[in-house]
Amino acid sequence: MRAVTIREFGGPDVLEIGEVPVPLPGPLQVRIRVAAATVNPVDVQTRSGALARAGIMPPREVVGLGWDVSGTVDAVGPAVEDFTPGDRVIGLSDRPGLALKAQADQVVLDAAATARLPDGADLVAAATLPLNALTAAQALDLLPRPPETLLVTGAAGAVGGYAVELAARAGARVIAVARPGDGPLVRSLGAAEVVPPSADLAADVRALAPGGVDAAVDAAGLGIGALDAVRGAGAFVSVLGGAAPPPLRGIRVANVWIRADGPRLATLAAADLTLRVAATLPLTHVAEAHRRLETGGLRGRLVLVP
Repeated sequence: MRAVTIREFGGPDVLEIGEVPVPLPGPLQVRIRVAAATVNPVDVQTRSGALARAGIMPPREVVGLGWDVSGTVDAVGPAVEDFTPGDRVIGLSDRPGLALKAQADQVVLDAAATARLPDGADLVAAATLPLNALTAAQALDLLPRPPETLLVTGAAGAVGGYAVELAARAGARVIAVARPGDGPLVRSLGAAEVVPPSADLAADVRALAPGGVDAAVDAAGLGIGALDAVRGAGAFVSVLGGAAPPPLRGIRVANVWIRADGPRLATLAAADLTLRVAATLPLTHVAEAHRRLETGGLRGRLVLVP
């Protein structure tokens, strides 16, 4: 079968699509015939060597690409009780540095990292859900209490958009940071107010939330500029690993580190969230997908189909 791998770090030209043995599921694992796999910034960071330099990825001769996957279970390992061949599923490959990940014809995942899809779900669109929606949900979980007012930076992005939608559904008044052209989008996701990125973001936010917002989810990596918009003793969660600012003014600061969670993923899959596909490309066009992602300006995720 085919799989996307790298043997050295660099630009999109280091991406390889090679023939590899079909993997076998072990105990408590399932094998998925891939229908779609999303390209995320973490794939670019893996390919460029950024994850390895940060000590997040162990050294490997061959490294696979791809975290999100949708498809159909075609084999189950011993002791798997919740899935059978033919189930339509999504899942998350959350271990950096594996030799085989989701951008392939078939992939093996832990059953605990997999969720059955609702009837009628679009497999291509569903592939955009696992990494980004779980990151948003787990970021919100890190807030010590449900906030009345929440700032979300990068609100038009994949993680930020899910954070806006989930928080608004939970009853928070969401102030979203997004470019003016993205205002209608983030409002449709549930944002009460939208402010543009600016050098004085805190002043703009505090004009809408006197005293500062209760909490912030920083999906854009704005750091101290977004922290300044949070009230004293509030809460702040950074989505970018290692990008959390210091906990000034007694603000509780945390980084969200994604973990696979099949039951939570099943809940998110059933929640009818807004799924955004920027474009679909054949698996063989993975280098083009990386170039387009690095160029920026996408709304939604690029999805590879075998």
